[in-house]
Amino acid sequence: MKFLELLSHVGLIAAHRGARSIAPENTLAALKKSVGRCDFIEIDVQLSRDGEAIVMHDDTLQRTTDVAQIASFASRKPYYVSDFTLSELKKLDYGSWFYKDKKHSEPLLTLKDALLFIKENSILLNIEIKDMNKKFNNADVVGVVVDAIRKSGVMDSVLISSFRHEYLKIIKAELSDVPTAALVEGKHPPRLLEYLRELKVEGYSLNNELVDRESVETLREAGFFVGVYTVNNSKRVKELFDMGVNCVFSDSLEKKEAGIL
Repeated sequence: MKFLELLSHVGLIAAHRGARSIAPENTLAALKKSVGRCDFIEIDVQLSRDGEAIVMHDDTLQRTTDVAQIASFASRKPYYVSDFTLSELKKLDYGSWFYKDKKHSEPLLTLKDALLFIKENSILLNIEIKDMNKKFNNADVVGVVVDAIRKSGVMDSVLISSFRHEYLKIIKAELSDVPTAALVEGKHPPRLLEYLRELKVEGYSLNNELVDRESVETLREAGFFVGVYTVNNSKRVKELFDMGVNCVFSDSLEKKEAGIL
């Protein structure tokens, strides 16, 4: 199925940063464990210092890598991702922090690797481009992502989202057939429907605390796909689906597998 076709469906579960409740988030292990447990996978993408697209949520490395344990990087605090080259990022362990025994390492996941994985496994992928406007200009960020998607040959299998809506405008100019979604938190943009039409997005994803039945009905009637993040409570998931929400982003994929979500 093409991602664009999926956007008309309801009751969807997205694997938030992969299967992050049972594997280190945004790693290949998390993607692998998501298979069969979700309708599509969501990952976060940002750039290394030398402009390579890597999969990472935080703008610093300390929470989900062993960077603080590497003596040669001691002077690099607070360990911003964008201050490290791809070669340096590949020296880090992205898995041991997650496991109690601290013995299961995971390598860096690049966007190229993630796209290859979904191509080989016929899976749909939501790529969230992190806001990097303080480090890189908009066109450069989008250009790297667009290039990776084109080279991978999976344009029908991806949705691109971002809190930085300027990226979405450029995406539409470069990849007009790839669906996009505006991410928001805390409050809706003024003149919401008009604003989304100006962005030419197909979807709108908002935080769980912001969503309400009236806004969902308005968005759905206007033809927009509605996603809500991050929801791990099965009762709340049911409430959202009853409102008409198309998709929830969840960490609890084992519940989806068991039919609870």
